[in-house]
Amino acid sequence: MTETLTVPERGYDPRLTNEDLAPLRQQTWSSYNIFAFWMSDVHSVGGYLTAGSLFALGLTSWQVFVCLIAGICIVQFFANLIAKPSQLTGVPYPVVSRVSFGVRGANIPAIIRGLIAVAWYGVQTFLAAASLNIVFLKLWPGLAPWADVDQHGFLGLSTLGYAGFAILWVAQAALFWRGMDSIRKFIDFAGPAVYVTMLALCVYLLFKADFKIDLNLADHHLSGWTTVGTMFGAIALVVSYFSGPMLNFGDFSRYGKSFAAVKKGNLWGLPLNFVFFSLLTVLTAAATVPVFGELITDPIQTVQRIDSTFAILLGASTFVTATVGINIVANFISPAFDFSNVSPQRISWRMGGMIAAVGSVLLTPWNWYNNDTAIHYTLGILGALIGPLFGILIADFYLIRKQRLVVDDLFTMAEDGEYYYSKGYNPVAVYSVIAAGLIAVGSVLVPRWLDAALWVSDYSWFIGCGVGFGIYTLLAKRAGVGAVERVPA
Repeated sequence: MTETLTVPERGYDPRLTNEDLAPLRQQTWSSYNIFAFWMSDVHSVGGYLTAGSLFALGLTSWQVFVCLIAGICIVQFFANLIAKPSQLTGVPYPVVSRVSFGVRGANIPAIIRGLIAVAWYGVQTFLAAASLNIVFLKLWPGLAPWADVDQHGFLGLSTLGYAGFAILWVAQAALFWRGMDSIRKFIDFAGPAVYVTMLALCVYLLFKADFKIDLNLADHHLSGWTTVGTMFGAIALVVSYFSGPMLNFGDFSRYGKSFAAVKKGNLWGLPLNFVFFSLLTVLTAAATVPVFGELITDPIQTVQRIDSTFAILLGASTFVTATVGINIVANFISPAFDFSNVSPQRISWRMGGMIAAVGSVLLTPWNWYNNDTAIHYTLGILGALIGPLFGILIADFYLIRKQRLVVDDLFTMAEDGEYYYSKGYNPVAVYSVIAAGLIAVGSVLVPRWLDAALWVSDYSWFIGCGVGFGIYTLLAKRAGVGAVERVPA
């Protein structure tokens, strides 16, 4: 039985509170808003590239389709688990993390998640900039030399690339600065918009191919247990791709009118939406072979090959819109709350987001997210870091505390507060995240170093989540975490 407790005599400590972190007075998001959130998250250039990269594993089209659907069903299950505590309390992910890590210790998962979001923010901005540059080159062909990194480039990116990156960087910051309501309206539009364009692109290519397509797109063939193992690895990679927004989904579920509305939005936005997304991805990729003579899994390159200025402008602008959508919801809002949690009175929600935006430039994401191997390697590392945080939060909320929360104690520094632990830190959570993090990151790095059992790294998120869940549960029960609970006044 879920229960949230409020203890009115507690005053909210300014070291833990600001307007953005405090419980919401009104929760107004409907199922459609949650559905639109996931549409924006799915329909990005990064999403299509990740789905397309699965063909490089040697899987056939139907196998890629199965992997995409299976992976997203797992994401839906975990998204529902992570959504509940934030929807019940009306607080974002870093505040909910105070339950397991302590009112001060929550800065550990907040900073980890915030830094990961910074990396993804740079990646998505770079990918959207590539779409924008297509428009520039189509309208002004004379800019071509400035798009050549060898002629006019610096630190791995061309001058035109920097221009596109800067334009989108400023545009995203401006939208973010307008606040959450403007962001909600934007994602309500962005998700459906890219559907229309991708459907039009798919139909156009199928007509050009006379509907004669071969769904076996792999450049090499697998058989027997090798196929099964590769499919499981592909499923794990899908989960890793969504592990970031899945972990901090509470930043959005807190706005939901009810938990039932959130679950309905997750149902429509994940498995049902993803079926159509997967079909479009597979069919569009298959149609590029007879039309262009080669397999193209990047929708930007696909649009670029079409001999129509209007089609290029429409397609590129839509992909820019879609990628801005995911960047705002997954990689701007998350670090905004995470960094604000570190020092609520000094770092506002807006300031936290701008810290992430500046950090994304310093990472030069264009240098490490430019091929299939880099994509899979990046997903493995990021998933390894996120998994333990997820496992610990879920273990604490569902197993240790039986879904019982004292809301006001999330904002107090009083030593008898439910989540004060030892000087504001829960040693059990700290030990658990260190142990699970080392094991999970090791599952990515060690196979690479030894050049053996490389398949293990595909499961880094699951390894981190499972180990974090198990260690925390064991240590928390031994330490009596959550055994003594305050009684509300």
